[in-house]
Amino acid sequence: MTRVCLLGSPEVNLQYELLSRETSRDALATYDLERPFENALALRTVSVGAAVSLLNDLQWYLVRFVDEAIVQEPSVSETEWLSRGLAEELRNGETRPDETGEFLKVYGLETADAAVSAGTDTSAETETEATATRGTTGGGETESETRADTETAADAAAYTADRLVEPLYVRRTDGEIPEYDLRDVDDTLVVRLTEGEFSP
Repeated sequence: MTRVCLLGSPEVNLQYELLSRETSRDALATYDLERPFENALALRTVSVGAAVSLLNDLQWYLVRFVDEAIVQEPSVSETEWLSRGLAEELRNGETRPDETGEFLKVYGLETADAAVSAGTDTSAETETEATATRGTTGGGETESETRADTETAADAAAYTADRLVEPLYVRRTDGEIPEYDLRDVDDTLVVRLTEGEFSP
């Protein structure tokens, strides 16, 4: 199964923005949604082609609410992700899987446990989620739809997610990835890029 993850823009609540709008909610309705990182949504599709098609269907919302859309294809890597552009090149046959590992964007990953122990306050985001959902949807939503949104926000408020922090652009050399050195982090998340997306 191919995994898709949408990383929300810092100034928006991604879960609320996507699930409070009828078109995007309908596009996502057939998928089991996960929240692997703070202000992110993930789901599984049957193939890279299906992942790219879904992202194309959500384009209007991606432009407005999503910082980055990434795709994980097990036949390419079990642990590393692909940028949307690279996933499209693979789908179109413009790039082979063994040609995708050189240009990388490495995010630092702060685990939820570490954030709590360090005293990071996550209550502001969760309160914003609950408050935003309690407000009017402005789109003629039915009472049941509004209640579903409220329940979604309540679930999010009870969940503290790992957090991705500023990315480092690096090139893999002799099979090795340079160490992430922008700050102390618990782990990293590697995204493979097209050469055109690489900007060290």
